[in-house]
Amino acid sequence: MDWGTAERVAGWVVRRQSMPAGYRPDALQTQFDELTREAEGLVVAATGLEPAGPARARVTDRLGWVRANVGSMQRLLAPTLERYEARRKQSPFAPFLAALPPQLSGFGRTASGAEVGALLGWMSQRVLGQYDLLLTDEFPEDQDLVYYVGPNVVAMEQRYGFAEREFRLWLALHEVTHRCQFTAVPWLRDHFVSLVDSGLEPFASDPSHMADSLKRAAGEWRAGRSPLDDAGVLGLIATPAQREALQRIQALMSLLEGHGDVTMDRAGAAAVPGAERFARVLHDRRQSVRGPTKVLQQILGIEAKMRQYAEGEKFVHAVEVAGGPELFNSVWRGPEWLPSLAEIRDPAVWLSRVGASPALG
Repeated sequence: MDWGTAERVAGWVVRRQSMPAGYRPDALQTQFDELTREAEGLVVAATGLEPAGPARARVTDRLGWVRANVGSMQRLLAPTLERYEARRKQSPFAPFLAALPPQLSGFGRTASGAEVGALLGWMSQRVLGQYDLLLTDEFPEDQDLVYYVGPNVVAMEQRYGFAEREFRLWLALHEVTHRCQFTAVPWLRDHFVSLVDSGLEPFASDPSHMADSLKRAAGEWRAGRSPLDDAGVLGLIATPAQREALQRIQALMSLLEGHGDVTMDRAGAAAVPGAERFARVLHDRRQSVRGPTKVLQQILGIEAKMRQYAEGEKFVHAVEVAGGPELFNSVWRGPEWLPSLAEIRDPAVWLSRVGASPALG
């Protein structure tokens, strides 16, 4: 992967988009600093999760969001790419690959970078906020941040006539909830990274898995099932072992997103009177997508992510009806307490498992 190409292509896509009228990033940063602190207090009171230190807000433009995500992707994928490169050098074709002209051998990396850059550039026009959970020892000032994509936030407010302070606090509540989840639950971050690593490992160990996966995907389509439904293109190319890992990732993300939505509504009940309208407008906006954009969302797994919000929220409500917030909070005890994807979709199965097992009871 040529990450420099990814940034350049994303930059070209981003620069074709205009800034909203009256956009003032400095004023927006000042307000989001205040609202992020306020949101954190509300989230802690609503969830009981105590984050590791105060949350820090960063208002960024679309290209800044791209650069932050390129950095996160590099950190997340680095171990897998290093293993892949080491095994590639040991393959029988290594002498042939080494003899290729640099221009030819680098073409694949450049093409991959261009594809990723185009996708990040497209997504940067739609993201409102994000918590960056991936940490390294380098550049601590650029990590553990709650990002707000300023131009997109202001454009949304102007398009729909949203009350600015309310809408911004509403966004902050959701993103700060994610930070509380990952910093207050000590095992959660490493568990998430391990799931991603296990999902990528088969390709790093044997790239031929790709062809086998495509054959299986073709068979599913012939049988009337779409491998894009649950994980986008990852579901298309995944091996059986990867699909299992992807389902665990999807279950975790459904739990976190559903908990984020429930907390956002609960913590902001008094402070954000317009929350119901904000949620309805964003839901209608997602559902109104048609044509090539809808296909692209399916390929990227964005359609699956939208379902995560609804499925996760239903799971949270079902568990709380059965045993209150105390029972739901048991999911933070350890990985074995996390619901599977089947349990997310049928909470009664999770309730039965945690209630019947001596190891978990």
